[in-house]
Amino acid sequence: MNTKVKEDCGLAMWFIFCKDDLLLEKGEGDENSFHVPVGDVPPVQLKEWNTVHRLPPMQDGMLCKAVSIDSPVVENEHYKMAGLRSTFNLLSYDVYQKAGKAAEILYWDRNTRFCGVCGSPMQLHTDISKRCTNCGKEVWPLLATAIIVLVKRPDDKILLVHAHNLKGNYYGLVAGFVETGETLEECVQREVMEETGITVANIRYFASQPWPYPCGLMVGFFADYVEGDLHLQSSELAYGGWFGRDDLPAIPAKLSMARMLIDEWYEGRWPK
Repeated sequence: MNTKVKEDCGLAMWFIFCKDDLLLEKGEGDENSFHVPVGDVPPVQLKEWNTVHRLPPMQDGMLCKAVSIDSPVVENEHYKMAGLRSTFNLLSYDVYQKAGKAAEILYWDRNTRFCGVCGSPMQLHTDISKRCTNCGKEVWPLLATAIIVLVKRPDDKILLVHAHNLKGNYYGLVAGFVETGETLEECVQREVMEETGITVANIRYFASQPWPYPCGLMVGFFADYVEGDLHLQSSELAYGGWFGRDDLPAIPAKLSMARMLIDEWYEGRWPK
């Protein structure tokens, strides 16, 4: 075992990723039970170049560490690898969230190996910062902030759309990244207008959600339709329309902010 790993040993929850797949340990006596490996040492042999990243501990004090490996672990009687999204249905919510943070830290680590100013190698300075070995430039993980909005007409129908980048045939919500120099509310109005040609008002904040695919923060809003005919932006959206409770199409899974917003409307909790 290399020196770096020895220094980081101690009972911990190990978030081992190969690209976007997380290593899971199979539960005893239940083939459908999985958990993140826990131990004094990592559950796989690490290489000299593997960096062990420390994460904030779980609420019960359990230490958490994240490592990126080059090759996936072949499924066997003890372990399997699973895409991060699918672990939402396999892990407790707090562990799933920690896995998301681990994925974001590892993504940041892979993409900040060299200084953007002078090109020299970057070196970890703290758990969440790096410093250039030559010019001293410091960098921290960056978040891509995006809005997502549920729009409702006076007849209680909601706007659902299918973006080209969505996998599957389900409908989602208008969403987009916040640009420099604009507020979240301005971003909502701009994205809705650009993608659908309609105007909205009475924009209300709902909630925010870490979205580690790969490093986002999703901010959810409700908005009321004001005017305009639906004209979908063909470069972004494949199809869309207005739907009521009796004719809902396939909608996103429960892990997403889109589903949380839709559920609020469906269950009659539309804010004033």
